[in-house]
Amino acid sequence: MKILICDPFSKELPGKLKKFGEVTDNKTEISNADIILVRSATKCDCDFIKNAKNLKMIIRGGVGIDNIDTECCKKHGIIVKNTPAASSIAVAELVFSHMLCIQRNIVKSHNTTKNGEWVKKELKGRELYGKTLGIVGLGRIGSEVAKRAEAFGMNVIAYTKIALSTEHAKLVSLEEVLTKSDIITLHIPLFKETEEMINSDMIKRMKDGVIIINTARGKLINETDLAKALKEGKVRYAGLDVYCNEPPADSPLLKADNILLTPHLGANTYENMERIGDIVCELIEEFSKDQKK
Repeated sequence: MKILICDPFSKELPGKLKKFGEVTDNKTEISNADIILVRSATKCDCDFIKNAKNLKMIIRGGVGIDNIDTECCKKHGIIVKNTPAASSIAVAELVFSHMLCIQRNIVKSHNTTKNGEWVKKELKGRELYGKTLGIVGLGRIGSEVAKRAEAFGMNVIAYTKIALSTEHAKLVSLEEVLTKSDIITLHIPLFKETEEMINSDMIKRMKDGVIIINTARGKLINETDLAKALKEGKVRYAGLDVYCNEPPADSPLLKADNILLTPHLGANTYENMERIGDIVCELIEEFSKDQKK
C-alpha cells in the first residue's frame, strides 16, 4: 500500500504509518497512491481524483471536507474520511484568543509598548464577564466554546440544527442570537444554504457594536458587507481565522483597522496534530483490516 501525504501533519506521522506500507510526500506519486492524506491546502477536485488512478481512500485531517469533491469520490468508489473530533479544543481556544485580544486591545498594546509608547489610558478594555455570546452551530467545536464561555461568566445562547450538548448554552432562534448577542461566533459547515449567511441583511439585525468571530469557513461571510459594517461601526470588531480566498490577498477586510486576522491557525497546535495523526492511523488500520477480509 502506498500512502501519499499532501499537506503538513505531525513529524511523527510518517514513521507511524510505515507499518501499513510505503509513505511519501512526493506529489508526483499521486497516480500510485492508495491512500491520500490532506488538510485544507490541497483541493481534491475531480481532476485531482482522476489523476490518482489507484486511489481508494482520502483522509482529511480536520473537520470539514469541503475541499474534497465527495460526489466524484463516490462515483469512483473512493472512501472519504475526516477527523472531526480531534480539532475541537484547539479551535475553541483560538476563539477565546480572538475574543480576549479584541476585548483587551492586546495587539495594539503589544505593538505600542514595543515601540516605546505608553498608551495605557487610551487602551481601556472590556471584559467578557456578563457579555452575551451567541454561538451559531453547537456541534463539537461550538460545544467546547460554550463550555469555556460559561467558565468566563458569559451568558451563552446558541442557534443550531444539531446539538451535541445543551448543558452550557441556551438554545434560541437565529433571530435571537442576532439581536441579543454582544459577540457572535460561527461554528457551522459550509453548504449552499450557509454560504454568505452573514451578509448586510443579517448584520443590520445585530446589536450595534457587535463583535463577529469566524474560525469555521471564510465563505460563511460576505467580506464586502462585513468590511462596510466595520467601517461604519455597526460591527465594532471582527476576529477572523478563515477567508473566502486563502491567503486573502484581495479581501476588502485587509483595509479594516478594527479587525484581528490570523492565517487559518484553528487546528494548528502540536497537540492537535498528534491527535489527528493518531486518528489517521486508526482509520488506515481499520481500512487495512477491511481490505484483508
